[in-house]
Amino acid sequence: MDLLKLIVLAILCEAIWETLKLLWENGRASVDRIGAIAVGLLLTITTRMDILALVGLPSITPLVGMILGGIIISRGANFVHDLIKKVQPDKTN
Repeated sequence: MDLLKLIVLAILCEAIWETLKLLWENGRASVDRIGAIAVGLLLTITTRMDILALVGLPSITPLVGMILGGIIISRGANFVHDLIKKVQPDKTN
């Protein structure tokens, strides 16, 4: 089961890094991406939605999971849906 947690962390890490790279596009800051991340952070912090705890990896600092979750949800519902599909076990077997 620890291997699954490692895989989930790797997927989250890639998703977060790819999102953060979008903050700076074509030599300038992306106001839309900054705004989306700000709204995502507002939502996850005010609701205490800790993405690490949700996937079974509670951290010693829940704020970290809230910040990471805010970055993830800033990408929108389609991205989050695709991310969930990646980390859920295949139920067709």
